[in-house]
Amino acid sequence: MNFPSEAGSLVLWIQAAVGFVGLLVMVERMIFFQHARGRVADLLLGITNHVRKKAYAEALHEASRARGPEARVVHSVLMRHNLDRTNLREIAQEAGQLEVPRIERNMRVLLGVAMLAPMLGMFGTVLGLIDVFVNVSAAEQAVAQTKLAEGLFQSLTSTAMGLSIAIPAYLIYLYLYGKGKRLIHRLERAGIEAVNIICDSREHDRIVSFREEVESPKVVTSKKSKRDSKES
Repeated sequence: MNFPSEAGSLVLWIQAAVGFVGLLVMVERMIFFQHARGRVADLLLGITNHVRKKAYAEALHEASRARGPEARVVHSVLMRHNLDRTNLREIAQEAGQLEVPRIERNMRVLLGVAMLAPMLGMFGTVLGLIDVFVNVSAAEQAVAQTKLAEGLFQSLTSTAMGLSIAIPAYLIYLYLYGKGKRLIHRLERAGIEAVNIICDSREHDRIVSFREEVESPKVVTSKKSKRDSKES
């Protein structure tokens, strides 16, 4: 039984399986970030119009129809629109934190593929070199050089395969990691915007009501003066 040779072949199969897992994770994450792209500006604009009209049911319906994690954060804030600004900020923060595991899901698997593949390649190379030296020491001198060249080529194949898996996996990981960070930032911004929309509508109502209170005595006074002038 030639254990180093069989173990080297097994390492190649393990590398192929690791690369396949990394490919599945890449595709899954790409699809996730593609679906996570929502038109947040249009959503916030529509919600602003509804909130100013006190049509919170319509605003909730529009937020529930929109896709993406930002829409879910906005929907969570709208569900508790009657709370004060501090509590609304906490709700927006909690809703954003609930979305973080979905954004970072399987990212560590992709990083693990990038780190594990070259290690497996080095392990396969070491096993291949052990097999080469065992065969060369047992062969005649004329055949030894040929077997040494063939064995070195086969053993270095494992390292090349590991690097060919690790380099793209790590680059894709960095790319997806950046997209995840930008998405988390957009979640925080969407939550803050939703809180400001609700609280600003309240301030607008207070200004309007205060203006009505100020103007109402003037109206009463003008009516009274007109009535007095008529009587005179």
